[in-house]
Amino acid sequence: MSDAFTTRVLNVASGSHERVVDLTHDCEEFLREAAAGRDGLLNVFVPHATAGIAIIETGAGSDDDLLAALRNLLPADDRWQHRHGTPGHGRDHVLPALVPPHATLPVIAGRLELGTWQSVCLVDTNRDNPDRQVRLSFLG
Repeated sequence: MSDAFTTRVLNVASGSHERVVDLTHDCEEFLREAAAGRDGLLNVFVPHATAGIAIIETGAGSDDDLLAALRNLLPADDRWQHRHGTPGHGRDHVLPALVPPHATLPVIAGRLELGTWQSVCLVDTNRDNPDRQVRLSFLG
């Protein structure tokens, strides 16, 4: 495969509770090698039916606000048709419709072009799956 396309899989331990995991540093590290100063696109993809990728501010409470909003929109109760796993787990399977499992971001001169307060985050509400994979792919 040419160096125009490079990919790497991150193993992320998201734990046994709802969580927003900041992947920005991992993305930047990957791009230092993969982009090598070139322009292109970074695709971030989580190949799981119960997790998503969000571009949000972290550390100032927005990550907790996102989880609270998702709890309000997708309560962990018995309303869901999908019923295996912990109570309310069906909501986790609806999450990717609201927080998609992918994001594509611009890379300029080998650097991720995010706004001042933006971070690349894994959003995981599934308490039954504590280990995730995230695929980073650079096309440039």
